[in-house]
Amino acid sequence: MFNGKSILITGGTGSFGKQFVKTVLSRYQPQKVIVYSRDELKQYEMAQEFNEPVMRYFIGDVRDRDRLRLAMRGVDYVIHAAALKHIPAAEYNPMECIKTNIHGANNVIDIALDQEVEKVIALSTDKAVNPINLYGATKLAADKLFVAANNIVGEMKTRFAVVRYGNVVGSRGSVVPFFEKLIQEKSPEIPITDPRMTRFWITLQQAVDLVFNSFERMHGGEIFVPKIPSMKITDLAETLAPGVPIKIVGIRPGEKLHEAMFSSEASHLVLEFSDHYVIRPTIEYSHSVDYACNALSEKGIPVPEGFEYSSEINTEWLKGFQLLDMLKQ
Repeated sequence: MFNGKSILITGGTGSFGKQFVKTVLSRYQPQKVIVYSRDELKQYEMAQEFNEPVMRYFIGDVRDRDRLRLAMRGVDYVIHAAALKHIPAAEYNPMECIKTNIHGANNVIDIALDQEVEKVIALSTDKAVNPINLYGATKLAADKLFVAANNIVGEMKTRFAVVRYGNVVGSRGSVVPFFEKLIQEKSPEIPITDPRMTRFWITLQQAVDLVFNSFERMHGGEIFVPKIPSMKITDLAETLAPGVPIKIVGIRPGEKLHEAMFSSEASHLVLEFSDHYVIRPTIEYSHSVDYACNALSEKGIPVPEGFEYSSEINTEWLKGFQLLDMLKQ
């Protein structure tokens, strides 16, 4: 599917972008892979690792429509990974978060339509479900924008979908590197915001594979949610720093005790497949779509009414050795 195609990834110098580029270069023969991001140093460093002839490095911000239009010329597939993700920073700088996560998402949609991109997948987060922080609220708004964009495509081939997953093990924004840093510094204690806290966990490669699979499965308008395990934050700390005392420091601004991939109020929209869920759009499109049978002819069934996919009531839980295996990957 990706052989001979031009692919652009916004925010491409992040953890996901690097793993995506590594994977697409090892599995396929794309015509062009464009890394679009703001930070020239990160692009320079990434170009030292990935310098294949198909690679292109484009400095630009998703807030900049003209630059985005230039970068997206001739592109077949877009992965929208650019976002301001730091929860406390978003609380203190709300308009900056809104400009990137909402206005930037709308720019990606408009330019993808303008350039007749074939497929666009946006990366979402569990924090977009029943959001209590600004980051989650902006990602919810972005999800709605990408889903609704399928209603304005008309006769165009462009289709939009969303992939939503939990915390990525080992990514720069997760708690794991922070704990590992404290362990290396021989910290006498590990800070925990709340001992009741639970989170969904996924590896970078699993997240990348989910995006690849979603490109093949999508009709347009879906939110894809993987089936992934949960873990208590106290179990995570004990696994990484066995025997080190825990210090309760309190929840940060905008932080949740537990995370949900979708709430019970959305259960009437959710279809269960073998290894993932699909949340159907709340709006009806001018074109008919059967989401119970995806583009790979895989079949999904409705979940029970009131079903909720939340980290504290998940049926799959990570054990310590499994977390360590994920970190090795």
